[in-house]
Amino acid sequence: MQANVGDRLSVHSHMVGMPDRTGEILEVRGADGTPPYIVRFDDGHESLVFPGPDWVVQHH
Repeated sequence: MQANVGDRLSVHSHMVGMPDRTGEILEVRGADGTPPYIVRFDDGHESLVFPGPDWVVQHH
């Protein structure tokens, strides 16, 4: 997975009643756009993310 600052990162929830998570990549900490990423999710929460295979990058 490769991403740039400003790209969107999203994952669909696997639990009934839990919303999907989407956020903006604020910082790329890996080499050449690889994880981990600092992401600000749409609810305002910021987190260090090591995305799995079910995450999707929406390039800016």
